[in-house]
Amino acid sequence: MSAVLDLQDVTIRRGSKTILDRVSWRVVDGERWVVLGRNGAGKTTLLQVASGRMHPTSGRAHVLGELLGSTDVFELRPRVGVASAALADRIPAGERVVDVVLTAAYGMTGRWREAYEALDHERARALLDVFGVGDLAERTFGTLSEGERKRAQIARALMTDPELLLLDEPAAGLDLGGREELVAALTELAADERSPVLVLVTHHVEEIPAGFTHVLLLREGRVHAAGPLDEVLTAENLSQAFGLELTAERHGDRWSARAAR
Repeated sequence: MSAVLDLQDVTIRRGSKTILDRVSWRVVDGERWVVLGRNGAGKTTLLQVASGRMHPTSGRAHVLGELLGSTDVFELRPRVGVASAALADRIPAGERVVDVVLTAAYGMTGRWREAYEALDHERARALLDVFGVGDLAERTFGTLSEGERKRAQIARALMTDPELLLLDEPAAGLDLGGREELVAALTELAADERSPVLVLVTHHVEEIPAGFTHVLLLREGRVHAAGPLDEVLTAENLSQAFGLELTAERHGDRWSARAAR
């Protein structure tokens, strides 16, 4: 299988601080990855590299076969769908929901003078329907609930039919019902063979949708463990990655973790 992501000894430094430390990670077609770790472990920075929005200080990063630093990132980035809190903050509150999705075709976060074809409008509305917010297409983004915003953002991330989809803590800030609705939508996405390769960042194993195949555990900017979910998501690995003695349990296709007594 061809590599969608291939990071070799990737290090990111900002001043005297090392955020990622010699990270090597390979993701191939058909895989669905979850990235877990404490706050400050480097998860969001890792996604910045994977999306082509940050270049390594040292090491090599291939994204969709392109070597960062030797390719035109403006051609690469439309091939990678991204949903994150940072992106959501840039979306104007008064933007129509359908336009939030539509403008991804141009890599923009607000309508201006760009023109779209009828097929673009149809695709944007179809994606909103897939994530259960099609009836909100004419509403403004600022009037949506947090859960509705998250689903609209994922629809937006899929607008360009990306080869790689990166989701940075999509369930953050959701209540229990909103989280479960989102996890159900991501479970359907993971099961669809037409879906792009998925990478989901989260702090909570309870948010791992069914159908995800692999896990990467980060600890202080380094890879603590990586591989098939069933093999790597153990109490021992989680305890070491989070610095707290934890138990891990599987419940059908879902997981939970809690402090050991």
